[in-house]
Formats: sequence, structure tokens, C-alpha cells
Amino acid sequence: MNVQLSGHHVEVTPAIRDYLTEKLSRVRRHFDQVIDIHATFSVERSFQKAALRLHVKGHDFQAEDVENDLYAAIDLVVDKLDKQVLKYKNKNQEHHSDLKRQTA
Repeated sequence: MNVQLSGHHVEVTPAIRDYLTEKLSRVRRHFDQVIDIHATFSVERSFQKAALRLHVKGHDFQAEDVENDLYAAIDLVVDKLDKQVLKYKNKNQEHHSDLKRQTA
């Protein structure tokens, strides 16, 4: 898995990288076929913005959030991505189980 971090008007520190990696472990636990993750952090006036793009085979997930604190924004954006990944995973599992029932 390739993780790319970039910052717009903010320096991406090792602490931010470690925090994001720790939070993304939950997403990888639910769906281990992650190919690429691109994170962009930016500061606009007094707001901190975190945007994540997750690439898996056949699908891309995208989420962003704006908060006063960058770490809070990371928490919320990872929660949004996790929900999208779980929904996609459940949809694929249901689809494949329907195919098995039809052939049986």
C-alpha cells in the first residue's frame, strides 16, 4: 500500500503521518485490498481541512472534512472513509452471495 501525504499551507510532520497511519489501520482491517491512499491537508483561515482519496481495485473512495483542529478533521474523514468501505464491502458480499444462490 502506497501512502502519499501533501500539505497546502501546512507542513506534514511525522506526528501527523503516524496519526493518520494509525487511524487508517481500521480501514485496512475492514478492507485489505487497498492499493493507494492520497491525503491532502490544508489550512484556510482558521479552519483545518483533511481530504483523503483511497484507491482499491475497481473503485475509488473520497472524503473530506473541515474542523478547527487537524487531528479532529483526520478522525472524521477516516470515519467517513470507513463507512464507505464497509458499504462497498457489504454490497459486494451480498452480490456474490446472490450469485451463489442462483447457481445452486
